[in-house]
Amino acid sequence: MSQPQARPIRLGPRSLATLALVSVIGLASLTWPFFSGPTSQAGAHSKDAPWLFAGLLVLLVGVVAATISESGLGPKAVAMLGVLAATGAALRPIGAGTAGIEPMFFLMVLSGRVLGPGFGFVLGAVTMFASALLTGGVGPWMPFQMLSMGWFTMGAGLLPGPDRLRGRGELLMLASYGFLAAFAYGTFMNLAGWPFMAALSSNVAFDPHDGVDTNLARFVAYCLATSLGWDLGRAVVTVVLTLTLGATVLKALRRATRRAAFETPVTFEAPRGAAPVTPPDRTP
Repeated sequence: MSQPQARPIRLGPRSLATLALVSVIGLASLTWPFFSGPTSQAGAHSKDAPWLFAGLLVLLVGVVAATISESGLGPKAVAMLGVLAATGAALRPIGAGTAGIEPMFFLMVLSGRVLGPGFGFVLGAVTMFASALLTGGVGPWMPFQMLSMGWFTMGAGLLPGPDRLRGRGELLMLASYGFLAAFAYGTFMNLAGWPFMAALSSNVAFDPHDGVDTNLARFVAYCLATSLGWDLGRAVVTVVLTLTLGATVLKALRRATRRAAFETPVTFEAPRGAAPVTPPDRTP
């Protein structure tokens, strides 16, 4: 049996509460068209998008801040977060505009698996923020991308058997998760933009005067017509890279995690004959 994997971030009560709040608000912001009746003035809310953007971004920053402050994120974990986020941000533009060739998703799956759900959520959100700055993709959609990528990476950290399952079985599980989560990510991003495209006046655009069933059918048609090919490309690339490079990347991440020894208390050398000094634990 493998040794328990150290986690650079342990989600505590405050972090879990903040994450739950952000998730609930994020889901409500994504799915509100399906809860508005045909007599509502939902279409008028398109002007509220900048305010929604600002509110979600503040909440996302709050999640990161609460997680870091509660877990006592050390310099080694910060360094690993920076390296992985920079790598993911650099990978994203490689396939920009090319049928969903987005290798950063495979790195997020493997990183979340090794480093846990807490680190995974922070990594996913920070990576998407960094890539948006790198590619000039800053806009009202960015907080939805950060939240969705945070969910995507956190989900990999919640998969079963993190300390026991190894080998081909683990790769198949991660590849399956990556395939499904790639479509889920695309669906979330479609939900973020679809309600504000009613000006297209097409049979797949959101219509606030139609019922929930009609708009749900419109949304499914919208996904099939506009993003199915992109989402399928993202899913296939994630599966292929996970099955071909996954074993090597997982081994490297686990080796780096062991060497970082996130959960080992730091000790300072004491004079000969004196007991080593260990700083007090200041984790809340």
